[in-house]
Amino acid sequence: MYTTQEIQEEIISEFEVLENKNDQYQYIIDLGRNLPPFPEEYRKDENLIKGCQSKVWLVPILKENRIYFDADSDSTLVKGLVSLLIRIFNGRTPQEILSTELFFIDRIGLKGMLSMNRANGLASMIQQIKTFARCYQENAPSLQ
Repeated sequence: MYTTQEIQEEIISEFEVLENKNDQYQYIIDLGRNLPPFPEEYRKDENLIKGCQSKVWLVPILKENRIYFDADSDSTLVKGLVSLLIRIFNGRTPQEILSTELFFIDRIGLKGMLSMNRANGLASMIQQIKTFARCYQENAPSLQ
C-alpha cells in the first residue's frame, strides 16, 4: 500500500500533464464518475456533510482497524473532489488519517480553481474525515 504522501505525489503528477483549468475540471469530474455506486441505504440526512453547498454523503466503515469510505454527491465536480480524498484516506488507520497533511491541494492549485463555496465544502469534507478518525481513535484505543 502506498503512503498518503506517495498518493498525493501521484495526484500532483496526474494534474501536471493537464494543460488548463478546463482539463483539470474535466479530470476531477471523470474521477467522480469512477466512484463505486453508493448504497441507497446510506443516503440519509445523518450521512450528509454540513458546510457543503452540494449534498455530500460520506460514510465511514471500520474494518480491521482501518477506515474505508463510501461517498456520493449530487454534484459531479464535488463527487470528483471527494473521490480524491477517498483515494488518499481509504484503508488508513485513524492515526494515519489524523497525521496526514494534505499538500496536494495547494500544489495542484485546487483552491484557486474552486469557488469560495466549493473550497469551503472541500474543507468540510476533510474536517469530517478527520472527525471520523478522531472518534474511532478515541472510542477504540486498541486501534492506535
